[in-house]
Amino acid sequence: MGKTILVVGGAGYIGAHAALALHNAQYDVLVFDNLSTGHAEFLRFGRHVLGDLADRAALDALFASNAIAGVMHFAAFACVGESVSDPAKYYRNNVANTLNLLECMRDHEVRHCIFSSTCATYGVPEKLPLEESHPQAPINPYGRTKLNVEWMLQDFAGAYGLGYSALRYFNAAGAVPAEWRADIGEWHEPETHLIPLVLQAALDEQRTVRIFGTDYETRDGTCVRDYIHVCDLADAHILALERLFAGEENSSFNLGNGQGYSVQEVIDCARTATGRNVAVKKAPRRPGDPPSLVGDARKALHELGWQPKFAELDSIVRTAWAWEQRRAAYTGSSSDASLEMSNTV
Repeated sequence: MGKTILVVGGAGYIGAHAALALHNAQYDVLVFDNLSTGHAEFLRFGRHVLGDLADRAALDALFASNAIAGVMHFAAFACVGESVSDPAKYYRNNVANTLNLLECMRDHEVRHCIFSSTCATYGVPEKLPLEESHPQAPINPYGRTKLNVEWMLQDFAGAYGLGYSALRYFNAAGAVPAEWRADIGEWHEPETHLIPLVLQAALDEQRTVRIFGTDYETRDGTCVRDYIHVCDLADAHILALERLFAGEENSSFNLGNGQGYSVQEVIDCARTATGRNVAVKKAPRRPGDPPSLVGDARKALHELGWQPKFAELDSIVRTAWAWEQRRAAYTGSSSDASLEMSNTV
């Protein structure tokens, strides 16, 4: 077994897929998660310690008893609307708790950190596709908390020698292909992401997906977003970690496909993949939704050697559909969430 990697938030959607990728790459996987939003069913790869980043004593004990070579940090609240209504919750969890983690890494001389950041740090695009050099001017507390952590990483690097990569995701989607037999996928409660909500509507004809805005200046009037398969995201985390181990400089990387798909195209793709109807309801635009968000990932392609394997929307949706069917079979329903919460981000 290789180096021990601490996966903070490894019972969540992206964290669990990263834990699988680390396991497959022969790393010793140590997951630290409080299971507040993650799922015990996803703790299939490596060891698990139940704990919370707010508990500094538990963190110190964890680092003292394990020879941790690097940290992947996924633990954060990530609902934009909730961040607006309760910003204190987001600053306490996403920023203050991350400070606990970084101080613990400093004190135990763990110098490699891969941070789960977001394209929400850019705010409203000035030009597309978004490059890493685009100004960072987030328009909601969620994006601001992620940018605060990026600033902390820069400052800890300058003062304490921390090595880091900040990975700015676009829209993570999809699931491990069924033939991999890992049985993990996208599972949020409540669900707010477009692709799973559309597929849950395909599973249940009583459900409806709302389309927020059909009069944008896009090819079909609906918002355009950049979707990236979660397994491709996980692969990028491994590459970013190994880049740090090789002594390369700290950096930030966009992780997206470099092409966008509209809400209507996602719905049409889901109808084709499932062979079922998806009931939709048109609704007014929501404040703060830009017409298009598409990322430029050439830096990750060139500097990490990253090559997405599931770049087409169809492959993303089909793996997500297979997961939704498996999950419905063992939970008895597709989701407890109302599809009226569907969003376009």
